[in-house]
Amino acid sequence: MVKLYACLGSGNCFKPWLVMHQLGQEFNLTLIDVLKGEQKSPEYLAINPLGVVPYLEIEAGQGIGESNAMLWYLADGSHLMPADRAERAEALQWMFFEQSKLEPYISPARFFTTIVPEQREARADDITNWQALAEPGLFRLDAHLAGRKFMLASGYSITDIAVFGYVHVLEEAGLTLSHFPSVERWIADVTQTHGYRPLAELGQAESKAA
Repeated sequence: MVKLYACLGSGNCFKPWLVMHQLGQEFNLTLIDVLKGEQKSPEYLAINPLGVVPYLEIEAGQGIGESNAMLWYLADGSHLMPADRAERAEALQWMFFEQSKLEPYISPARFFTTIVPEQREARADDITNWQALAEPGLFRLDAHLAGRKFMLASGYSITDIAVFGYVHVLEEAGLTLSHFPSVERWIADVTQTHGYRPLAELGQAESKAA
C-alpha cells in the first residue's frame, strides 16, 4: 500500500489525495506539520532527503516527489489517464503550465493571505505582485475552458485535478473568481465528479480511500 506524506491545506498535497479517493485506491496518510518544520526533521529526511511534501512512498526506500508526477503514476491504466497519445501530451502541457504559470503565484499569495495571515501586512507588496502574475495564466485558462466542460475534450482526467489543486482556492489568495466565469463553472463541475472530496477533509481520520 502506498503512503502519502502531506500537510493540511496544501493544494499540491490535495492532488494525489483526491486521485486516490476518486480511484478507490487504498493508501496510508501521514501528516507533516510544515509550519513546525517537521519536513526537515531527521526522521522525515530519512524518508525524503529533499525535505518537502507531498511525497508518495510506493515501497520501502522508493518514492515519488512532485504532485503532478504522482498523478501520472497513480492514474496509469485508469479512466483518469487520457487514453489517446495526443491527449496525454496535452495533459502534460497543461500540467507543466499549472506548475509554471499558476501554482508559483497562487500558492505563495494564498499562504501569506490565508495560511499565515499574521504575515499578510509585511508581505503586502509581494502578495500584490503574485496576484498580478497569476492573472495572465488564469485568463488563458478561462479562455480554454470557455468552450469545454473539462480540460480535455475526452472528459475529466488528472489534467483537471492538477490544475484544480490551487486554482479552486484562488480567492484565498486574494484573487476574484468572478473575473474568470468559465473557471468558476469548471470548479463547480469538478466538485460534482464521482468520489470528489474537498481539500478541507484532507487528514480527517482515514487510513485508506473511501
